[in-house]
Amino acid sequence: MIKTLKHLYTALIFIFLYAPIATLLVLSFNASKTRAKWGGFTFKWYRELFGNQVILQALYNTLLIAFLSAAIATLMGTVASFSIHSMKRKSRSLLIGITNIPMLNAEIVTGISLMLLFLTLRAKFGFYTVLLSHITFNIPYVILSVMPKLKQLNPHVYQAALDLGASPFYAFYKVILPDILPGVLSGFLMAFTMSLDDFIITHFTKGPGLDTLSTKIYTEVRKGIRPEMYSLSTLIFISVLLLLFLGNKSSYLSKEKFHEK
Repeated sequence: MIKTLKHLYTALIFIFLYAPIATLLVLSFNASKTRAKWGGFTFKWYRELFGNQVILQALYNTLLIAFLSAAIATLMGTVASFSIHSMKRKSRSLLIGITNIPMLNAEIVTGISLMLLFLTLRAKFGFYTVLLSHITFNIPYVILSVMPKLKQLNPHVYQAALDLGASPFYAFYKVILPDILPGVLSGFLMAFTMSLDDFIITHFTKGPGLDTLSTKIYTEVRKGIRPEMYSLSTLIFISVLLLLFLGNKSSYLSKEKFHEK
């Protein structure tokens, strides 16, 4: 009885998680514009999606900002992690606590504060203000992903590489980076996801004429979301699903090769 209840509870969780996505996927193939009835199977909305320059431009802006902000935040966060890791215990604890504040802080507070900062600096709102804002809130996620890997490092290996004649950069590239790479990649993916998904901070720091997918969907909610958005959301979901599948498969294959050796 208890085992059945556990399975039922797990099934309900997955239904609540994936039923909305399944609904979205079905609606992306619905020939009718209304969600109330099924008008037949069609690829019409996918064809119109690739012909809609406004949506494609919003997608391009979203991906470009997400990739650039994640890459820059990963670089800055990794360097910051090394600096924090080399500090004394009290200073390190203080800085880690300060790093946690933006993550615990409400996004609307961060968005308004960044908007006020750009207004004070008389910056022109647009692509670069959004990019700087995304870099700012992504850095803490990278730091907190890299720091645990730095704690696992053997501090004597790097010094041994230097004693054997390696340059500091070569020793870092060959000794340190391979060990912390999972943390760096996790930080990059976390930053990319947070940037891709952000609406509030983007809304307060973007200028006129610049739209990301989140802000574009928000403006369309008041007059009705176009069915093309269902198609785009479905493609994004399938792309993420394929990336997860390929990532898990490559990880499984690498583990098998390791055990064979």
